[in-house]
Amino acid sequence: MIIYNVTTNIDEAIHDEWLAWMKTRHIPAMLATGKFTQAKMCRVLVEEEMGGFTYSVQYTTKNRATLNRYYAEDAENIRAEGQSLFPKRFVAFRTELQLIDEQNI
Repeated sequence: MIIYNVTTNIDEAIHDEWLAWMKTRHIPAMLATGKFTQAKMCRVLVEEEMGGFTYSVQYTTKNRATLNRYYAEDAENIRAEGQSLFPKRFVAFRTELQLIDEQNI
């Protein structure tokens, strides 16, 4: 299992609008690609020097090949919407995580 993690710091002035867009449009669009099975959105509880609010969204996919298909087929268009709606109002970085072990009680 691969987790595609997107961490975003968003300007306070557009936070509420951006958060609503994430919940109602962006995350559903990511899931609608058929390449992810789950999305978890978390607020990062560390204050950033640059201010704003920071979130991490973790999208679960079954393997690297599926993630690579997302990059090739969907990533550019999905990222473009956020850039057009909120130009220069957020900073995002992406990491890929491989699940090694999961334990539940």
